[in-house]
Amino acid sequence: MPPQRFPSFILRSSLFILASSFLPSAQAVHQKNAGPEKVELKFKLPPPAPLSPEEAMKTFKVEKGFHIELVASEPMIESPVAMSFDEQGRLYVVEMRGYMHDLEGDGEKEATGRVSLLEDTDGDGRMDKATAFLDNLVMPRAVLAVNGGALIAVPPNLYFCKDTDGDGKADVKDVVATDFGTLGGQPEHMANTPVWAMDNAIWSAGYSTRFKLRGGVWQKDTGLGRGQWGLCQDDFGRLYFNYNSDMLRADLLPTEAFTRNPLLRNATSINAKLAADQTLYPSHPTPGVNRGYEAKSLRADGTLPKPTGTCGALIYRGDAFPAAYRGNAFVPEPCANLVKRFTMSEKEGIVKATNTAKTTEFLTSTDERFRPVQAANGPDGALYLVDMYRGVIQHQSFLTHYLIANILDRKLETPFNRGRIWRIVPDAKERPQPVKVSKDVQLLTHANGWVRDTAQRLIVESGDAATVPTLKEMLTNASALARLHALWTLDGLSAVTPDLLRTALADKDVQVRAAAVRISARDLAPDLIALTAEKDALVLANLAIKLTSFNLPDADAAVARLLASNGKNTLVREGALTGMRGREAAFAKLLVGQLTKENGAQIMPVVEALGSLLAQANKAGPFEEMLELAAAQPQGGAIQIAAIKGLASSSDPKSKAPAKLLWLEAEPAALKTLKAAMTDKTSAKLFASVEARLAWPGKPGAPPPPKIVPLNEAQTALFEKGKTVYATLCAACHQPHGFGLDGLAPPLVDSEWVLGKPEILTRIVLHGLAGPVKVGGRSFNLAMPPLPQLTDEDIAGVLTYIRREWEHTASPVEIKSVTTLRAQNKGRMAMWTEEELKNLGKKPSSK
Repeated sequence: MPPQRFPSFILRSSLFILASSFLPSAQAVHQKNAGPEKVELKFKLPPPAPLSPEEAMKTFKVEKGFHIELVASEPMIESPVAMSFDEQGRLYVVEMRGYMHDLEGDGEKEATGRVSLLEDTDGDGRMDKATAFLDNLVMPRAVLAVNGGALIAVPPNLYFCKDTDGDGKADVKDVVATDFGTLGGQPEHMANTPVWAMDNAIWSAGYSTRFKLRGGVWQKDTGLGRGQWGLCQDDFGRLYFNYNSDMLRADLLPTEAFTRNPLLRNATSINAKLAADQTLYPSHPTPGVNRGYEAKSLRADGTLPKPTGTCGALIYRGDAFPAAYRGNAFVPEPCANLVKRFTMSEKEGIVKATNTAKTTEFLTSTDERFRPVQAANGPDGALYLVDMYRGVIQHQSFLTHYLIANILDRKLETPFNRGRIWRIVPDAKERPQPVKVSKDVQLLTHANGWVRDTAQRLIVESGDAATVPTLKEMLTNASALARLHALWTLDGLSAVTPDLLRTALADKDVQVRAAAVRISARDLAPDLIALTAEKDALVLANLAIKLTSFNLPDADAAVARLLASNGKNTLVREGALTGMRGREAAFAKLLVGQLTKENGAQIMPVVEALGSLLAQANKAGPFEEMLELAAAQPQGGAIQIAAIKGLASSSDPKSKAPAKLLWLEAEPAALKTLKAAMTDKTSAKLFASVEARLAWPGKPGAPPPPKIVPLNEAQTALFEKGKTVYATLCAACHQPHGFGLDGLAPPLVDSEWVLGKPEILTRIVLHGLAGPVKVGGRSFNLAMPPLPQLTDEDIAGVLTYIRREWEHTASPVEIKSVTTLRAQNKGRMAMWTEEELKNLGKKPSSK
C-alpha cells in the first residue's frame, strides 16, 4: 500500500485498542486508502475515561527540574488549536469547536468557532477572564496578536480584527486576504500560524504570501509556502516548521530569494531537514494510530516509534529555563501524547537538530486525550502548550477502517468540547513573572526573545521616528542580539542609512553582518563587492543572493570570484543560483574564466548546477550555449563532464513527463567534439542522454520539425497587447519567466494547458479553474480565479502571448473565438474542473 500523506496536528489519532478479536468496522470515509475492512483489535486496555485538568496533571511526566501548570481549561475554552500573546500578556485562543463531533465530521459547516481573549486579572498565573473576541466562526484556524488587535484566519479569509471600545470584543473586521485556505477545505492542509518574523514580515505555514504592515496598510508579496502546521523563528530570524512525519525543518537562507528562480526546486537551503534521528518514546502503548494495522507502524509493545502527527514546533527563546535549554526545539506529537526536545547546533550556516531522548521524552502523558498541537514562548519566559484534549483528532477524510473500529470500540468520539493551555516552568521557588511590553527600545536587550520580538513589532508598527536615535546607539550595544534587533527595527522604520549599514557590514557578529547584507540596497554595491573575501559561509551566501540580484557586470564578476573559492559550499552556491535565472550559460562562461589548477573542485559543482537549471528550462538556445562551453574545455576534464552531467539531468525532477525535445537549426559542432571526448562508459552515457534531447532537421530518427506559422500584423498587435496584460495581471503569480511559483501558481512554460486547445484556455480565463490539476505530470491543488473583467481583445491578446512566448509555437487566439465562448457560457458561475475540461467535446457514454 502506498504511503499516505497524513494531516498534521489533526492526524492519526493515538488511540488504544481493547481486545484480541476481529470487530466489524464502520465505513471508512477515506475511500482511496482506507486499509483493510476487517481489523484485529489487540492490547487489552480498558476504555479511557476523560480526565479533569487536575486528574490529567497526574498523568504527566516531565523532564527532571521542570513541572507543568494549568493556565486555562474548559469550559473557558473548548477545542483550542492556536494561541498568541499580546503585549499586555493577554492570550488570544482559537477554538475550532466545529471539528469532528462524530465520524462523519458533522459540525464543520456550523458557525460555532470563536477566538477568545483570556486574561489573568489577579496575577496568579492562571487565566480567570474570557471574552469572545470574535464569535460565530466556521472552523477558525490561526491567530496573531498584532497592531493592537489580531490577525484571525477563518478560511478562506484572513481578517484583521480590533477592539476599539475596550469591551474585549472585536468591532473592526477588515479583510487582509481572501485566499488563506478554502471554505470547507481539508483542515490539515491549509494556511496557518502567521508569525511576525525578525525581517518585519508576517510569514505563515502552508502559505506563499507574506505580509508587511506599513503605515497601517497591509502590503503583500510572494514567498514560498512551507510546512504543514506551525511556524516559528529562532533568535536570528530563521523560520522553522514541520510536516506530520518530519518533526523539524528550516529555511537556512532568506526564503524570498528563492522565488526569483523557480527552477531551484531541489535546493537544500530551504525546507532543510534538520533531525536525522526522530525516534519517539511514548510513556504508554499507542497502537491505535491510523495505520496501526501495518506491521512496521508500531513497536512490539504497541508504542509509536516514529512521528505521524507532528505540529506546532517551537524554538525556545525564553529566559525562565536554564541556559542549556535556550535555543532548543520543542516539538509536539499529539498522536504519541508527548513533546520532544532537540538540541540545536550550527556550523557554517547549516543547522542540525539532535534527539536528546534515549528512552523517554521532555514531556509525556499516559492520558491519550492529551493532544499538544502548538508550543509557544510566553511573556514570562515559560514554555506554553495548546492541548486540544480529545479522543479523535484524525479528520474524517482520512479515517481508516482500523481507526474507526478502535474509536467505536473505545467510545472515543466524545467528549469533543474540552481543551487546555499548559505552562512548563522550572522547579523554582518563585513563579516567573510576565513582562508587559511597550515600544521601549531598551526592551530589545531583554533576555526573553518573545519580549524582544514584541518590542520590535510595537516600534515598527508605531512608525515612531523618535526611537531612531536610540536605535542607532544600540548598534554599538555589547549584545549581538540587541544589535541585530536594532538593525532590523531601523529597517522596519525605513531609517537605515548607508553609513549605518557600512558599520553593520563590519560587525564582529556573523548574524549582524548577514542581516546587513540582506538589508543593503543597490547603492551599496561597491561595499558589498568588496566583501567577497569574507570567510563565513552564511554571510557569503547572503552576499551571493544580494549581488546576483543587482544584475551588474561588476557584481557578477565578484560572485564568480566568490564561487571560484566557495562553490562547493551548498549555501553559497544555492544563494548565487537564486539570481541566475535566464543567464545560466553566460554565468557559467564567466565562472570558467576564473578556472585555475587550484579551484577546479570549487567551480565544478556550480557548473553542474547551472547545467541542471538549463536542463529544466527546456530552452534550446541556452542549452546549446552550454554545450559549446563544455566542448571548449579540456577533453574529458572535470569541468566538461560537470557541464554535461548537469545538462543530462531531468528537465523537472518532480515530473513524470518525458523531457522536452529541443529543436536546433542544425547539428551543433560541439556535439562531435564532445562525443569524441566522452568515451568511458559513464561519460558516454551522459552524452547519449544529452544528445537524445536534441533534434535538428535531418537528424536520423527525429520527428518532423514543428511548423511555426508567423504571426500576421493583427496577431502581432494582439501579442504585444497581451504582453502588457500579462505583465500587469498575470506575472505576479505565474512570474515574468512563466515558470510559476510552487504553492502559488503552476508553470505556463511548456504547459499542455497553454499549448493545447485554445478554447480550453479561453474557458479557464473566463470562468477560472478549481484544482487539483495536473501540469507537466505534477499535481497542483490551486485555484485560478476567473477574469471576467478582461475584454475579449485582452483575453485573445494574453493567450496569444503565452502561446508564442518562451519559444512556444502554438497558434494565436482570435478575438471572435473568445466572443463566441463568452456567449456560450454566459450563465456559468462555477469554476471549471480538470475533469470537466477534459471531457468537453466527448460523446456521452451509451451505458
